[in-house]
Amino acid sequence: MMPIRRLGSHGMHKNNALVPVLSLVFLSCASAMKSRAGELTIDRLFDSPALSGPAITGLRVSPDNALITFLQGKLEDKNRLDLWEYDIGARRSQLLVDANALSASGQVVSTEEMSRRERQRTAALSGIQDYFFVADGKSLVFAVDGQLFYVDSPGSAQRSFQQLTAGESPVTDASVSARGNFLAYVRNQNLHLFDLRLRTEKALTLNGAGAISNGVAEFVAQEEMGRHTGYWWSPDERHIAFERSDESAVHQQTRLEGSGMSQTLVQQRYPFAGGPNALVTLGVIDIASGAVTWIDLGADPDIYLTRVQWLPDGKTLAIQREDRTQHQLDLLFADIGTGKSHVILTEKRSSWIDLNDELTFIRKTGEFIWGSNRDGYEHLYLYTADGRKERQLTAGGWNVTDFRERAIRGVDEKRRLVYFLANKRSPMHLDLYVTSLDTRHPEKVHRITREAGIHGVAMAHDFSFYVDHFTSRLQPRQLSVRNSDGGLRAFVLKNVLDAQHPDAPYGADNSVQEIGSLRAADGQALFYQLFRPKNFNPAKRYPAIVTVYGGPGHQGVLDQWAGDSFTQILTRAGFVVFQLDNRGTAFRGAAFQALLSGQLGGVEIADQIQGARWLGSQSFVDPLRIGVWGWSYGGYMTLMLMFRAPEIFRAGVAGSPVTDWTLYDTHYTERFLGRPQDNPAAYEASSVLGYAGNLQGKLLVMHGMADDNVLFLNSTTLFSRLQNLGKPFDTMVYPGTKHGLLRQQDGRHAYKTILQFFGSALGPE
Repeated sequence: MMPIRRLGSHGMHKNNALVPVLSLVFLSCASAMKSRAGELTIDRLFDSPALSGPAITGLRVSPDNALITFLQGKLEDKNRLDLWEYDIGARRSQLLVDANALSASGQVVSTEEMSRRERQRTAALSGIQDYFFVADGKSLVFAVDGQLFYVDSPGSAQRSFQQLTAGESPVTDASVSARGNFLAYVRNQNLHLFDLRLRTEKALTLNGAGAISNGVAEFVAQEEMGRHTGYWWSPDERHIAFERSDESAVHQQTRLEGSGMSQTLVQQRYPFAGGPNALVTLGVIDIASGAVTWIDLGADPDIYLTRVQWLPDGKTLAIQREDRTQHQLDLLFADIGTGKSHVILTEKRSSWIDLNDELTFIRKTGEFIWGSNRDGYEHLYLYTADGRKERQLTAGGWNVTDFRERAIRGVDEKRRLVYFLANKRSPMHLDLYVTSLDTRHPEKVHRITREAGIHGVAMAHDFSFYVDHFTSRLQPRQLSVRNSDGGLRAFVLKNVLDAQHPDAPYGADNSVQEIGSLRAADGQALFYQLFRPKNFNPAKRYPAIVTVYGGPGHQGVLDQWAGDSFTQILTRAGFVVFQLDNRGTAFRGAAFQALLSGQLGGVEIADQIQGARWLGSQSFVDPLRIGVWGWSYGGYMTLMLMFRAPEIFRAGVAGSPVTDWTLYDTHYTERFLGRPQDNPAAYEASSVLGYAGNLQGKLLVMHGMADDNVLFLNSTTLFSRLQNLGKPFDTMVYPGTKHGLLRQQDGRHAYKTILQFFGSALGPE
């Protein structure tokens, strides 16, 4: 289900009164806009250019620190990505690779790649989705529409392009070896090698077919563990470690694929909670000989292979192995010559283990940095090569995190410094920090970034500067080059909200969130954001909509720009919009999230009900016209709130909801509830089906019929239950559409349907 991915005690009030922690007004931005705002429509949210300004992803610094490269959506098609470069010395940006110039025939990608993009939530994108510098940075490799291309001398007017692969069988998950002599990629469920010197290809595995895949991460690894690759290059490019996945024992679920005019039955291997997982083994291929050494992962085959890395010596693999209960995570070191492994350290939890992306090796000393929330928050620890803890590097009531990926941004071994991202300023902010590997005061870390908001960072390889990808409530994403102390060197993309900005015709009517806090029943602070409607009149009472996700691994209340969101459509339609991060959501510490252990739909529902009651008590909100909507876990929460608090929620839209947790996958569900055969009472209490008889308000259920994550089976099971109970409800289903339909073209229709539904259900007083 992998979703989108703390302020101290100051400013809190005991009796759930409104606490405007960060309340702002949009006057400073509105003054730069046109005096008369245009009409913002749902279609305009999807059209190009992007309302937020150029969308940038794939940010990197070249190995020689001379260039910044990134992927950017086209002006005329924001979802088709080109490769751009910024010359740091010349302070000049230019288009490096136009995706259309290399492929005019449209998108042709493999089944593996389409599945991988769905898991990464990038299925709506096309063009160049990833790229790699080769060795010293004098060339690049990238993929367009399933084929690989090579560009020589990026940053030079003499650069040239070559197509490396061709044919009817596209490639997926390409990468470059450390020394730049080889590429690896997956084709037809087998791992392949491409020699960049000889321009030749060979298959490294041959038995991939049917239920067997080589070099491909299995379903739950991609969907729930954030691992989107199934192979790993050694630092000396002599070996590749790879996963072999055998799904023979995994349940086959029949579902529909295709459009409304053409439907195909698909047999999907789906690991339902309590059922068999894919059997995963780990091998190491010798590139020269083709010989495979199989790694000992332990006596129990029913485990999760969560992370694989190479030690700097190129002879040892670091493997993170999680048990089926997800209460124990082991770090193993394995000798690739013999395949023998041994446990270096173990993490145990009574609730569940959070997976660790913060394993970083120190080449000179053999030490390594390890991330753990053993003290209640995610922090960094330094270990010797043999697994002995030297010291804690960070400490306090905050988390080392990036919300999306690994937080460590680099280790300056010469100066013994580690750079990392953390939410120390507050739970709504993300900043770059630095501390010493030799610190004796882990609570004392130095913040580098200055502006309050969300910072994404790419460090220069010599740590002399960094690239800052920044947003706040008043600033859409901007890109700048900063000195190592945080001082501005140059803007790559300033993205000013001026009269020329794409949002200029609409910005004067935008609603900017007010952020505050409530107290949960156990006294913990719950942060919320509230958007007031267009032309707000405090003497009026408005209908309100609660937007909810509410599940683990997610945080919704952040200091980031929301001018291009569906929320702006709702506020223009006269709704107050409210969002609360309940207990169980992420990045607030282990105890805050672990309250979900043993039951889903418990504390999350209690907190959301409390938030809605507070909302209804505001003088400008009509308590008889409160609705709720959410997608995925948010769809589940919507159903629970409609069924368990019908006196509060008069209308709800549940998108792609889980309705019975026995119908969802192993890794996600068992993390909180265990196996259904071991804990049936928890599954019964957490299912929406037992509460469906309480439905009183107006309900709309939406689902993509080809959803391969939250299967359509969840909604049809609910439909049957409601029909048997004689409960009226509305549905909107999308043939051929998967879980991420809101991000794709079907999202236009879906959002229009949601707007129309709430307009009717929560209409005039």
